[in-house]
Amino acid sequence: MSSDSINLFSFKGKIRVLHLTWIAFFITFFAWFNHAPLLMAIADSLSLTSEQVKTLLILNVALTIPARVIIGMLTDKYGPRLTYSLLLAIGSIPCFIFALADSFTAAAIGRFLLGFIGAGFVIGIRMVSEWFPAKQLGTAEGIYGGWGNFGSAAGAMSLPTIALLFGGDDGWRYAIGITGVIALVYSVIYYRSVTDTPKGGTYFKPKKIGGMEVSSPSDFVLLLIMKVPMYAALALLTWKLSPAGVGMLAMPVAIVIYVSLVALYVFDAKKCYDINKEIFVKLPEPIHRYKFKQVAVLNILYFATFGSELAVISMLPLFFSETFTLDPVKAGLLASAYAFMNLMSRPAGGLISDRFGRKSTLLILTAGLALGYLTMSMIDSEWPLYLAVAAAMACSFFVQSGEGAVFAVVPLIKRRLTGQIAGMTGAYGNVGAVFYLTVLSMVSYQTFFLVIAGTAVLGFVTLLFLEEPEGQMAEVMPDGSVSLIDVA
Repeated sequence: MSSDSINLFSFKGKIRVLHLTWIAFFITFFAWFNHAPLLMAIADSLSLTSEQVKTLLILNVALTIPARVIIGMLTDKYGPRLTYSLLLAIGSIPCFIFALADSFTAAAIGRFLLGFIGAGFVIGIRMVSEWFPAKQLGTAEGIYGGWGNFGSAAGAMSLPTIALLFGGDDGWRYAIGITGVIALVYSVIYYRSVTDTPKGGTYFKPKKIGGMEVSSPSDFVLLLIMKVPMYAALALLTWKLSPAGVGMLAMPVAIVIYVSLVALYVFDAKKCYDINKEIFVKLPEPIHRYKFKQVAVLNILYFATFGSELAVISMLPLFFSETFTLDPVKAGLLASAYAFMNLMSRPAGGLISDRFGRKSTLLILTAGLALGYLTMSMIDSEWPLYLAVAAAMACSFFVQSGEGAVFAVVPLIKRRLTGQIAGMTGAYGNVGAVFYLTVLSMVSYQTFFLVIAGTAVLGFVTLLFLEEPEGQMAEVMPDGSVSLIDVA
């Protein structure tokens, strides 16, 4: 076996850590999307309107935006082992809140808080980057992301059956409660089974916590610009919940949230300045610099890839059901084919990136993504059903391979900031989901798919500014010496 291949049948060393970590991610997605296959039973049980159901879908991805940024910082500071274990344990609580909900408001609170568990993804990105060399990193991150992401499809396949086994009006409550129990139990297993680095390895931490370090004044300005869409997405969500949308929030409450978001942005910018003020006096040594534009490009690409995946997974069963007049079970099963592709597509994106270069892989996959959604915008009831499903699966290959290729680059920018970079890029996926789901609530399915194709074209253009990772990145050891880490 060649030195750059990965033997997945092993359960030793770095492969063991990879398996234990993708299972942790799998459980976070299993819990995060535990409502999707049970929505009809939940809506009947709680007497929800269709607007309230759509609101739950948007609430589900909202908190993940700030959570991924915060969890990325905590991962860099305290290590992935402790952070992942605590996230799983704390994330089980909203599962129980949602399972016990007896009104729309209680369900909305549980769903909103459950977005926190969706931040688990960024922790594993740092863990895997600690255990695998650059030549295997894309493949390993792709396996971690793809197999873990499959948790949502596994939930779609198994949770309705679990609900039926318990039976009655409360079957869905037991199914959702069980996902919380699994997360809680695995938090202990994970903590007792892994370490942050291989034996003798050094875990590099940021010099300061509270904001991302950058290397130049222009990078600082770009950082502040790239933070705006994250706050804008939360403002968009607030608007959706205000009287202008579903009316869950009274207008005075919505105004308080808008003002709070502006104040929070100002506070965030101040924290970033405090951490980076030295660069306005003296730039770091060239060996310790990194280009923030790399992060900005990856953010935009993840907006289009993972953002569209989250949105499409939420609406595809309904799309198939309405377009081809299918019953909900059959529509859900056909739609799960889109998520099912994760098992091979993300690892494929990472593997191709390892073998043929990061930038060229992303260019090809992003072009395929745009064409895929353009094709999906043409699907109507005249199409044979098998062809519509094939188009969705082909599109999802480019979407998920693109996600794998994005996170084949993320850990190669600056090792001690990997959690924060992964957190920001991951958050952009959720920003994309909020944006696309809001668009979906206003336009036809065809226009929705065309909007995604348009943002993919924008991603393709920004990719021209990405630089292929090469050479080495430098980190300072505890004794003050410099460690060089290969990125090619």
